[in-house]
Amino acid sequence: MSCLIVFSGLPGVGKSTIARALSKDIGATYLRIDSIETALKNSTLRIYPADDAGYLAAIAVAKDNLGHGLNVVADLVNPVQFTRDWWANAARDCDAQLLNIEVVCNDTQEHRRRVETRRADLPGHKLPSWQDVQCREYEPWTDACLVLDAGVLSVEENVARVQAEL
Repeated sequence: MSCLIVFSGLPGVGKSTIARALSKDIGATYLRIDSIETALKNSTLRIYPADDAGYLAAIAVAKDNLGHGLNVVADLVNPVQFTRDWWANAARDCDAQLLNIEVVCNDTQEHRRRVETRRADLPGHKLPSWQDVQCREYEPWTDACLVLDAGVLSVEENVARVQAEL
């Protein structure tokens, strides 16, 4: 059975670093919403903001891979319940296992430092400011999920926690 592993959390908490490391370790397809949304923005259609387009494109690609029996790691903010439901439905539609992971950085000073010192790694990708992150809509999780505090554990320790869950 394939597995859909969805990394969610505010910008700058460390989810991309953990998601990349996990996908490499387990040989999973890695889907990064920032890459998709930046490509939409840079396309001839100039889709910006991407609204739901990036998520829907990523879910379609995830379902293609899950349908072929491949594991998928999705890396996104996933701020509201209805987008979380989209990913759960994708897993269900493909008879795949779903593992929701919320990455946090409970050390506010460290989280702010990460946000303020990050450099964009995608041409045309605009990173949010600390103020943007603080004002971002982000609903508390009501469904069960694995919570990783990237301000406490190392990348390797967080990857090991995820692998133990799998």
